[in-house]
Parts: sequence; structure tokens; C-alpha cells
Amino acid sequence: MASIAQASKLALLRQRQQNDAVGLNTRFTAYKSFVLSQNSVTVRLSKKWRSYSQTKRSGFGVPHAAAEVVDDRIVEKEEDSKEKDRVLRVGVVCGGPSAERGISLNSARSVLDHIQGDDLRVSCYYIDCNLNAYAISPAQAYSNTPADFDFKLENLAQGFQSLSEFAEHLAASVDIVFPVIHGKFGEDGGIQELLEEYNIPFVGTGSNECLQAFDKYDASMELSKLGFITAPSFLVQGSERNEPELSKWFARNQLDPYSGKVVVKPARAGSSIGVKVAYGVQDSLTKANEIISEGIDDRVLIEIFLKGGSEFTAIVLDVGSGLDCHPVVLLPTEVELQFHGSGDARENDAIFNYRRKYLPTQQISGMEQTSFLFQQASKVGFSHSNILRSIIYHACLRFPNLASFSSGSSHLPRRSKSSQIREVISNEESTRKVSVIFGGNTSERQVSLMSGTNVWLNLQAFDDLEVTPCLLAPTSEYSSSVDSDNKENDVSSRTVWSLPYSLVLRHTTEEVIAACIEAIEPTRAALTSQLRNIVMNDLMEGLAKHSWFTGFDIADEPPMRFSLEQWIKQAKEVQATVFIAVHGGIGEDGTLQAMLEAEGVSYTGPGMIPSKTCMDKVATSLALNHLSTLGVLTINKDVRRKEDLLNMPILDVWHDLTSKLRCETLCVKPARDGCSTGVARLCCAKDLEVYVKALEDCLLRIPSNSLSKSHGVIEMPNPPPNLLIFEPFIETDEIIVSTKSTNENGLRLMWKGCSRWVEVTVGVIGKRGSMHSLSPSLTVKETGDILSLEEKFQGGTGINLTPPPLSIISKEALERCKERIELIANTLQLEGFSRIDAFVNVDSGEVLIIEVNTVPGMTPSTVLIHQALAEQPPMYPRQFFRLLLDLALERST
Repeated sequence: MASIAQASKLALLRQRQQNDAVGLNTRFTAYKSFVLSQNSVTVRLSKKWRSYSQTKRSGFGVPHAAAEVVDDRIVEKEEDSKEKDRVLRVGVVCGGPSAERGISLNSARSVLDHIQGDDLRVSCYYIDCNLNAYAISPAQAYSNTPADFDFKLENLAQGFQSLSEFAEHLAASVDIVFPVIHGKFGEDGGIQELLEEYNIPFVGTGSNECLQAFDKYDASMELSKLGFITAPSFLVQGSERNEPELSKWFARNQLDPYSGKVVVKPARAGSSIGVKVAYGVQDSLTKANEIISEGIDDRVLIEIFLKGGSEFTAIVLDVGSGLDCHPVVLLPTEVELQFHGSGDARENDAIFNYRRKYLPTQQISGMEQTSFLFQQASKVGFSHSNILRSIIYHACLRFPNLASFSSGSSHLPRRSKSSQIREVISNEESTRKVSVIFGGNTSERQVSLMSGTNVWLNLQAFDDLEVTPCLLAPTSEYSSSVDSDNKENDVSSRTVWSLPYSLVLRHTTEEVIAACIEAIEPTRAALTSQLRNIVMNDLMEGLAKHSWFTGFDIADEPPMRFSLEQWIKQAKEVQATVFIAVHGGIGEDGTLQAMLEAEGVSYTGPGMIPSKTCMDKVATSLALNHLSTLGVLTINKDVRRKEDLLNMPILDVWHDLTSKLRCETLCVKPARDGCSTGVARLCCAKDLEVYVKALEDCLLRIPSNSLSKSHGVIEMPNPPPNLLIFEPFIETDEIIVSTKSTNENGLRLMWKGCSRWVEVTVGVIGKRGSMHSLSPSLTVKETGDILSLEEKFQGGTGINLTPPPLSIISKEALERCKERIELIANTLQLEGFSRIDAFVNVDSGEVLIIEVNTVPGMTPSTVLIHQALAEQPPMYPRQFFRLLLDLALERST
């Protein structure tokens, strides 16, 4: 399993530090830290602008090309020698052929958000699943999935004819390459070998060492030869079944040949894709053949399933000089698998699979904003920017032609996070205080954590802001967001944690709270501080030798605990603006807004009354039903109590609903919860029975394809809502993205256009009474009829067409749609920003409203980011969130 490989690598590093032996293996261990980092920067644009889409394909293929892709434009590069001396040109390469290329996009996007400074210039590149290379703009990295990215690639990127042409371009256009390709071609030495062939400097370990480390079987064998403990393993290759040999291996390791528990995983496919649990010899071979037949890898590793141990992951940084390695292990992170009582008898077989590793649980990895790299780096004093830039400049030490960058650089931490420096900043009149609040009680609290973290990290880039992340803790017993009879004193006494930098970087709200409690426990805090000091001293032993490193910029500070009432009073005292990122519950129903207004504290988003109206989907429809003559339509609704659904015969309920709503197919959703959880299409009484049973059993999710029409996993509210809305299911035209079909406009879309209705989501932004509609995004669902949480908020799935293709909706109809969206926003008295989900008639531009979210998702993958980037000029996340903050301040003055 992953834990054994990581533990072995950690042990290897410790031995290297003790006796300076086996440098090769030390380097492959240290590579795990390097592959988790990358770079990017705010770029100074020069001279002449040309439209990205008008550039000829041949423009990037020649070695002497003097152009780079920046901010959706081709920028003529200045050949001034002085500028070349002081600006390090870095090429970020992401994507790749493996199934982990979506994580690579997340990593690239994260880096783009966190590298700042005039001493770095970034060019972005993407390699698709067929190893075709493209020069892309930073804006393209915000596509939320590989499918979304690949779909738009043909029209938005500049391709190279071959990898050799790509390498020639890199040799002429960048000083150093930072690969962030996960899996094949990124970690197996592929990209490194290409760069070595063309003498292009790069961050990370060499090709041979990467190849050895990437193959789990070869790495395990090498470590075993060196005397390290590894998990017993057996290799299956290609079509060889080797059943007799595998049976002997089972016997040697005292495993029952019929039920012995093992892990089956690709030898060369990263750490999460295709990993399975098997029982006995036959099942092991069957699972191995599945991996091979699926094309994941033709070398499959079978390992003993280890029980009772602790799994951890550790980042390793090399802080030595040149080829003299000085690896330092940061504070490890224990990995705990979370189980949700799905009823699967083999949940105990849980392993570090893709969903557990990369979706919002305690197992996220890659290089996303809360990844293990940033968690562990911040714990020993590095901000996101500081750790990434340190890795970049350290890599320059290995290359003589980059000596000027490694010996003297303007690399400075943007701002110290120590309390002493913060006190100085606080005394500056121009500094504004901002509190970003996230978390809460609802089923979307994990998405809220992602949103709040993203907002906080982006706003930190502004020197005139002092931004504090704050977690609204769930109550001890989660109260449903539909409970409107909570007393004011119950709400005001809820806990808010003001968080130091390192404690924000967790994967769930529960993990953040656990870290807070741990941080204020004296014994644990003392131990952590001691370990932190040991690691920091070890780091400084190497880093102090480098002039570009000017110190750590994250202080080891404890969290602070307040009641919500105390927290609001403190915000008033320091004149802070509150950036609300609490999805659902008191963050969207007007409660938090009312409390802030009562104390005169400015905040983002709509006011109390529109928030309360929009939280209630029935109230939203009632507020808009007089606009039908203006092309704004509402959907008939029937509200039912959960208790009534549980106590009445299902068939009677089904007939009553379909009769009243005059439809054959229903859509069910919580009356006052978020925009994704608990939403399902019901085609028959049996579907309703399954859904009601899920409510009764308090299931956290309905497994895929549990209903009569195929669908993905349906995440359910926790706890179940007391009120549910039933409405006719609106049949829209299915839009299929195909790589085998190309229409006259060059878009790989298959669309029959029978009903003439499509689903869109659109952000609105501005002041009350003059709201502006961003460009709508056409939603393409990958599984079933309802967008999942992942499709709405996370990388890894989902396609959003922003703006909708003209082949589907005309420019005129789109403009009429935007006018009606603005009418909806102004009628509801929205301000700041919100997101409106609706169906749109592609001919008339009529809008059939679904719902309005006054605190929309603000994760790195959300469509609001796509829409802001589609504006002219484009608004990058940092500027977008700053605009929302400024709108809040303007309202309060």
C-alpha cells in the first residue's frame, strides 16, 4: 500500500542523512516533494497584443519564436538582456496521458494562484492524453476537468507538431521547466528524459531515478536489497497468469489461497488509480487482469493487505547545494480513511483510492491548495508562495547557466504572518481588515471550506488587506438548515474559530476543528512546537547558505475561539469586512446577514431579505411569478414534510404529486438546502420509495444507479431536511461531447435540439438595482440528469461551455437571456454577487428559473471563475474576489 512505500522512502532518507550512502535512492525519495510543486506569477505584459485565437499554429513551433501565451494573449517578448538577467522564465507543464491529469490541472491552477513577483515570468503548457503538447494561457488552467479542458483545447490553445518541436520551443523560450504532470510521463521519467535530451533545466529528479521510483515493484525490490522493510509483493505481467507461482507466494506469506486479503494495484500508474482489494489467488488474478484489460498498466503488483498500522505521508525537501543533497523530512501527516456506513460489507477494504484521495475528505493529495505539501510546509513556516518559490530557486542551483538566479534573487516572502509584523501592518491606515467565514452545519460545509480557503488565499495577495480565515463550527448535533425556529441566542452562541495559516489547510471542517482542539491542548502543542523547531533548524542548516532565501513567513500561532456574537462584535471593533462563504444554513437564509447588519458590520453578497427569499425556493418562485409576460417563468412546486412522506403510502403520494403537478416525472430537492445535495429525478413510485428510504435511514449518499434511470452518486443532506420540494422534471436536450463527431463549427458536440431548452448557470455581480449578468455557462452532465457536487464545484468531472456555443444558442437569444437574468437579480434585490440556475429556451431566450444561490461556490473549479475570465478584460480569481470585497465596502459607506 501507499503507506509502506512512503514509510520506506522516509526511512531511506534518514539513513542517507546518517551515513551519506546511496545518493540515487535519496534523490528518488526527495522527488516526491518536487513533483508536488510548480510555479506561476503575475506577468508584466509588454508591447503588442494579438488575439490568442488569431495566432497561426506555426507560431510556436520554431526555436527562435519570440512569443509566449500570457493572459489569453500572445505577448511579444522583449529581448533586452537586462530584463533576461533579472526575470526567471519558468515553463509550467501540466496534463499528461494518465487518468490523474485532472489532478495535474488542479495543481497547475493552484500554483498560478500563489506565485507572485516581478522576478518570475510564467508560460503554461499542457500535454494531452495522446502526448500532444500545447502552449496555453493561464486562464485555460481554470477549466475544471480534463474533458472540459480537452474540449476547448482545439480553439483556445496553440499546438506543436511534435514533442521535439515542443522541446525546441522550451529551450528557446524558458529558463527552467517545472513539470506538474502526475502519473505517466510526469513521474516515470518521460518528461524528464525529453528535457535532458534538449539540455533544458527542470525542477525535480532526473529521468532514471524517476523511472525507478515510479515502478512500485522495482522500487520495493531496490529498497529491500538495501535492507529496508517492505510489504511482500508479487508481480503480474501482461497475459502471464502465473497461478502456481502466486499460490506459492500466498503460502509463503501465510495467506489463505481462497480468502487471503491482498491489495492489487498498477505498478506504474500513480498511487490511486486502479487500486483494488482482492481475496485469494483467483480473485487476485481476476483483479489484476481487469487492471491490464482496462489499459491502466500491464504490470500489476499484488501486496499483502496490512492491518493495524498507521498510514502517513511525508513531504521531503532537498535544501542542499547543487548536486550535494540535504533532504529534510517535514512533519508527517497521518492518513485516516473515512467510512460512511454505506452498507457495503467490505467498506473495511477501503484503500487510498481516487475518490478518497482527491475529493473533499481527509485524503486529498496532489498539489491543490490544501494538499499535504502546503499543510506540512506551512506547519514549519512556509506560505504557499514561499515554499513554491524556494523550490524553484533551489532547482536553479543544479544548472550553471542559472547561477545568477540562484546566487542573487529578489525572492522575498510577500508578507510575514507573525503577530509582530501583523501588528505593524494593523497600524497602517490604508490596511483593511477582512474576515472570511466558512463552514457551518449544512451538507455543503466541505464545499464551503474549499470556497473560503480559496477566497482567503487569493485575497492574501493584496498588501492593503489583512485577511483572517474563520471557521463557523458545526453544532454538536447538526441542525437542519430547514429549522427556522432556532432562537437567536442559540445561533449567537455558536462557535467561530479564528484560524492561523497552517490550520486552515485541511480537507474537512471536522479535521479543522480537531486540529484547533489539538493546537490548544498544552501537551500536544508543546510536542508539536518541539518537532517544528527541530525541522526548521534542519531546514535552515541548508537554506541559510542560499542568498535567495530570506526566512520563513508563517508563525506558529494558536487558533482563537469565539462565540458568533463575540466574533461579530470584534469585527465591528476593528472595522472588518466579512466575506461570507458559508453555504446554506445561516449563511444564506439571512440570519448571519441580520446579525452583521445589527452591529453595522459590512459583508459580501445580498442583504438579509433577499437572502431569506432566495434560500426558500418556493418564496423565490412567488417573488418572480409576475414576470411571466417578460419572459421569466417559474416552475410549479409542491412542498411535503418528511414525516408525511414516511407515514403515507408511497403509491398514494406518487399519484397525488403527479396529478397536482400534471407530469409523469418528478424532481425532488430540499426546500431550503444547497443547490446540489438531495436533488434527484424520480420516474416512478419505486424511485420515490428509494428516496424516502434514504431519508428515513439518514443515508449520506444514494449509490449510483439506485433509481430507475441511470445516475451517479446522489449526495444527501446531513441531517435529512424536514421539508422537500417536488416539481415537474424539465426535460432538456441532451448534449453529448464526442471525440468522434465534429460539427460545422469545429465543436465536438452532438445535440438534437428537440425540446429547445438547455440548462445554464450564470453569475450576477454589481450593486443593487444595476446587477450585471456574466456570460452564462451551458452545463453538460457526465452522469445522469442532475449535476453532482463534483460537477459543480471540483476538478475531476464536469464540462461547462462558457459562453454557450452559437451552434446551440444564438447571440441574440443569449443577450435576451442575460437581460432576463439581470431582471431576476434586480427583482430579488440582489447585490454583490449571486448565482442563478435556470433553463433557457435557445430560440426565444426565455428563462425558466430553477433557483438562486446568494452564496455561490467559490472553489477554484467553479463556473463563476470561468465566467469572470470570459469577461473583457478577463477577471482572474484574485481580481474577482477583490471586486466582490470592494462592492461590500461601497455598500456600507
